This record gives sequence, C-alpha cells and structure tokens, in this order.
Amino acid sequence: MQVPVGGGVVHVGGWHDSQLTPAVVRAAVSIAQALLAQIPDGAEVELFSSDLQRTLRTAEEVAELFGVKPVLDRRLREKSYGEAEGRPQEWLDQRFIPPPTVGERMDHDEGVKGAEAKASWAQRIYAAMDEILRNPCEHQITVTHGGSLTCIVASWIQDADRVSQLCQLPGALRQHHHTARKRLLPQPPSRQPRRHRHLNSAKAG
Repeated sequence: MQVPVGGGVVHVGGWHDSQLTPAVVRAAVSIAQALLAQIPDGAEVELFSSDLQRTLRTAEEVAELFGVKPVLDRRLREKSYGEAEGRPQEWLDQRFIPPPTVGERMDHDEGVKGAEAKASWAQRIYAAMDEILRNPCEHQITVTHGGSLTCIVASWIQDADRVSQLCQLPGALRQHHHTARKRLLPQPPSRQPRRHRHLNSAKAG
C-alpha cells in the first residue's frame, strides 16, 4: 500500500498510521451514504474495522449514519512492510525481492526486515473473517485496506479463483489463495445460508 504525502513523494503505507487527506475524507462520507442507501431502515448492522487511523476515520463516518460503534480488529490491517513502513517507496523498491513466478510465493521472504509474509497476512484476515461471519447479524460492514480486501472477499464468497481474476493476480498466487485455508487454517464453522447474509466492505487505503 502506498501513501502520497506533501511534495509528491510516495511513502510505503502498510501499518504506517497515516491520516486521510481531505479528499479521501469526502470519499469516506460518500461510502457511508452509499451503504446507508443499500441497507433497509431499522435493519440490524454490525461494523468492523482495521484499527489504523485511515480506516478508523472511514468507519467513524459509517458508524455515525448507522448509530453503531465500530469493532476494531488489528487483524484487518493491511500487510505489514516492516522497516519499510513510512519510508519513501523508492527505498522499498531498491530492497524488495520479488517472489518467484513458480514455487512457494505465500511464505516468500521479500528481503525487508520485519515484513509480513503473504501467508501470515492471509491467515490473520481469514481468522478475523471466520469470527465475524459466525455472528448471526444480517448486515455486516467491514472497513479495511485495498490489499486486505482481496482476502476478505475471498473468505466471504469462498471462491479465490474468481477474486484473483478480478484483482488480476498471477496464476501461482491464485492457487495459493485457493489452498491457503486448507494449508494454514482450521475449516470454518457452519454458517447461516449466504442468501440471508450481507457483507459490505469499504476500502480505506
């Protein structure tokens, strides 16, 4: 995840706790209003959010309209980039070791101290979603980050191939998403039939 700052310099985001720009705050308001238009008046709503400031700010706009309190969960954070957090993107680009085109990609060491492997990232997102989806609430809203949203949607529809195609992920990575739950996580509990459940996700960067 990249965060633009003053002077046009792009900094590495990840867990770096940056603030939303005024333009993005306006977008957050629009997101909240769009969600309000989709959910029937008086319906039960649960709101979950990453605990980073840029997602929390978006969640606050949603919470105000629905009259609910967001449940903050650090497992919904973006992938961590370790010591690259908050540094110029060029700093990371010079040190980043790309994953192989074939073979192990999810546990790949990207060459940056403290950076989170994709396997660990996917594991915590799937674990958080398993808990969220156990709740019987009909309308659930999650506020998360661009990269984490892929894992959230994959968990919700349980169709990693479809999500990977939408996100234009490489085939090898698509296969790893498809097998991640089997390889890393316990099987999910029985859930209420999906036709009665609605999960809305808002991306906050």
